[in-house]
Amino acid sequence: MRLDSKLPFMDAVSETPGQRKIIHVDMDCFYAAVEMRDKQELRGIPLAVGGSADRRGVIATCNYQAREFGVHSAMATAYARRLCPDLKVVPGRMSYYQEVSRQIRAIFRRYTRLIEPLSLDEAFLDVTDTTLCHGSATLMAEEIRGSIKRELNLTASAGVAPNKFIAKICSDENKPDGQFVVTPADVDNFCRDLPLRKIPGVGKVTVKRLEGIGLKTCNDVRALGEEECVRRLGSLGALLYKRSFGIDNRELTTQWVRKSVSVERTFPEDIPFCEQAKEPLHSLYIELERRMEKHAERRIKNQQVKLKFADFTQTTIERSSGSLDISLFSDLLPLAWERGHGQGIRLLGLGVSFRDDDVIAEESQMTLF
Repeated sequence: MRLDSKLPFMDAVSETPGQRKIIHVDMDCFYAAVEMRDKQELRGIPLAVGGSADRRGVIATCNYQAREFGVHSAMATAYARRLCPDLKVVPGRMSYYQEVSRQIRAIFRRYTRLIEPLSLDEAFLDVTDTTLCHGSATLMAEEIRGSIKRELNLTASAGVAPNKFIAKICSDENKPDGQFVVTPADVDNFCRDLPLRKIPGVGKVTVKRLEGIGLKTCNDVRALGEEECVRRLGSLGALLYKRSFGIDNRELTTQWVRKSVSVERTFPEDIPFCEQAKEPLHSLYIELERRMEKHAERRIKNQQVKLKFADFTQTTIERSSGSLDISLFSDLLPLAWERGHGQGIRLLGLGVSFRDDDVIAEESQMTLF
């Protein structure tokens, strides 16, 4: 159901006893929108936030004018400039975006404490027990978007539904600065013809695999049947069958356990030999040590070295380790490099994984990485 009315009605999501009410709020081209808000000269032109082309940067996000040329996030900046020669690329202001994100989160907390951030610019809200707006999730979403626009001069889109799966899809239906609602009574019809590519987590490779066995929409999955879906696709088939009927019983996750910490660096030019990567490995290790200070109570399970080669293939090699040890990273580096068969190194990353038997749940601190 497209929301095109401002009337203060009670939506069906709030009228069904025991029915959950989930809002997914997604900021519109967040980083680019913040830059356009703060700098008038950036308005009305194709704009992207990301790394520079001459340093192998990538696009973090871009505005809608740039998207008309085919530019999108995670695209190499150099390629984005070829698609859109007039593209203006500005460096990101990460700490500033985090502060704006905290301001947005403060608006969310006026309506609920059950918030699951997915990144700096999107989050799920469970407003099932909220009595504001007569308990209408539709009106709450509208108020939240209005507050963001009025107080922060930014726009957000929202999806309202009985669960996370549908709410996330809905928030993308009327972008930018729009809202889409699926009531419990509309779930079946909404999901029946839903393309499988719209299901979160179903990427391009999976779509091709599904199309190869004749599955393009949720209705195709329904027709195949649960048993056959599981036989052909395993756990993916079981999940798709549930999603084809709009079933998603996941609760919001408001606390996380960090499982790993990592740092990485993409080089302006390929490093041709392993020996030349030792100096950047040392500087990355210092950065990893700094990040690990926040997790001093955690015990390390293993250390990893990640390499991306000139042909964009990548590999990760790990070994067990009870404590952070730069010599182990140094030992792993040549072993990982051998897997590239002598290719130059495009990216180097170091990381650690934590043990699971002494985890400490902590409130999530979302980052850009």
